[in-house]
Amino acid sequence: MRPFRGFTLIEVLVTVTILAIVAGLAWRGVDGIVRTKEIAETRLDHVLRLNTVLAQWEADLAALHETQVVPALSFDGGSTRLTRRSEQGVQMVVWTLRGSQWHRWASPPLTRRAELQDAWMRSLQLLGGDPGDLAALPGVAQWQVYFWRNNAWTNPQSTGDQSATDPRAQALPQGVRLVLSLTPASGLTGDVTRDLVLRLRAE
Repeated sequence: MRPFRGFTLIEVLVTVTILAIVAGLAWRGVDGIVRTKEIAETRLDHVLRLNTVLAQWEADLAALHETQVVPALSFDGGSTRLTRRSEQGVQMVVWTLRGSQWHRWASPPLTRRAELQDAWMRSLQLLGGDPGDLAALPGVAQWQVYFWRNNAWTNPQSTGDQSATDPRAQALPQGVRLVLSLTPASGLTGDVTRDLVLRLRAE
């Protein structure tokens, strides 16, 4: 009978070294997978937030309502103001950029002309933190709105797009283009463009 021969010290050390290397590589692989998963989930959260905010923007424009009391839709370079139909009446809505935060302010539902006029005047003096104000999207460097008129995109601030008479009589555009320039603070970068065809609801 051959005597039992155990492992030598060198063999044990080599085996332990190999196992340590394999374990280290496996740990780096698992750590990389976890980090990739976290990055993907964070990016997905940012994309979902952006899509949710854009869905609200589109919902506001889809519910656009002309009252002949105040302009139904306007953009002055800093803020977009619009009137939209709600179940309880008409709301005054303002989208504006403060710092690097894109904000949405909405009035309570209004049912009287005087209330709508007051809401319009109040919308010109918003400072942030007002009742009804929501910081919708961070990390916005700048934004621009264009109106589709006469088969072309126009700047609402240009003299060719503005009526020389009462702005309430200004014909609404057939479409609206939104361009947001995002910074890394939003979790995304680059420009986001969203076009929407308008379907006006009038009294």
